[in-house]
Parts: sequence; C-alpha cells; structure tokens
Amino acid sequence: MNCSLPCAYYVRLCVSQWERALFPVRVTSVAASALAELLTRKEMDSPILEPSLYTVKAVLILDNDGDRLYAKYYDDTYPTVKEQKAFEKNIFNKTHRTDSEIALLEGLTVVYKSNIDLFFYVIGSSHENELMLMAVLNCLFDSLSQMLRKNVERRALLENMEGLFLAVDEIVDGGVILESDPQQVVHRVALRGDDVPLTEQTVTQVLQSAKEQIKWSLLR
Repeated sequence: MNCSLPCAYYVRLCVSQWERALFPVRVTSVAASALAELLTRKEMDSPILEPSLYTVKAVLILDNDGDRLYAKYYDDTYPTVKEQKAFEKNIFNKTHRTDSEIALLEGLTVVYKSNIDLFFYVIGSSHENELMLMAVLNCLFDSLSQMLRKNVERRALLENMEGLFLAVDEIVDGGVILESDPQQVVHRVALRGDDVPLTEQTVTQVLQSAKEQIKWSLLR
C-alpha cells in the first residue's frame, strides 16, 4: 500500500471490495461514505491531493473497422448510445494508425493497444494516472490471452463473451480498479463460470452484441 495516498481512498476501496464479496445489498455504503468524509476533513490541511476512487470511465473493445464489440461506461460523460458510438468512432479514427499507447481526446486520457483485428481501450479523466489505466488495460488483455489460449482475435472473443464480461467485472467495479493480476482474474472467472449462471445483464449484452454483428454483416 502506498502510504502517500490519503486514508479516505483506501477506506472506500476496501469497503467496495468487502461489499462486493460479502454483501449483495450494499448497506455499508452510507457508513463508508461517512467515514471517508471524516478522514477527508482530517486531511484538508495536507498538500497531498486525494485521488479519485472512480479511476476508470470506460472500457472499450472495437474491431478493425471501429465498430463496437464491447463497451462499458462507468459514468454519464456520454449518457446516450448515440454519443457513445460517436466517441468510439472518434477515438478509433485518432488511434488506429498510431504506434503510441496513450492519447488525450475530448478532455480524457485514453490508453490503448491493438492485436490482430481488435482494439482495446481504457478511458480515464484527463488528470488520471496513465500507469493505473495501463495496468487495467494490460490486465484485461493478458487475462483474455490466457482465457482464449493466446488467440485474442475477433471471432474467438465473440465466442467467449461471457468470459469477457466476467473478466472486466473482476478488474473494474463501478469504475473502481479492483484487480491488476491476470492470474487472479482468470482464476475467479473460472470459479464464477462454474458456479454462477448468466445474469440478466450478461444475457442482454450478449444479445446486443449479436444483433450488432448481424446488422453489420447485412450492411456489408
């Protein structure tokens, strides 16, 4: 643990993890907020700025045409699907022909990488630590690489969308970074895949992805 970071950050992070593991209904959030607020007041005279707990704004995976394969937004920066799709097209056009890994776009920090016919993006605010965002990106990619047996490409991904949804949820929860070790992510996904049925959200995401793929296939 980095002791230079304020206590309030770790209080919120720990409670988020405890809630996620132990409490289906997050009844402790009020207590967590109250405790974090008290700690924050204690630190108001400190020159160290408190980092935002909600580090990740979005996780995106696009194909090599810039079309969405997966998207999860954690705040209302782009509240409608139309705005999200426009942002995704813009981000793809700005990054798909460059070799760099970090970009600033529309006031946001974007870290990204590509593999075969997939483009992976993790989005944060303009003042966010790029190393934290890159840790999320690398963890996601390495987790998928293990789950797909190093066959990280569009077709294999579409055939394993449930694993993708579970992996992202293990790495980021509500914008909070929970895990950066791909070994742990793969292990937990395997456990959840065996014990937990598809949730309504996962089913909806799978159906939406399938509809989009059919639509684009018909248009080509």
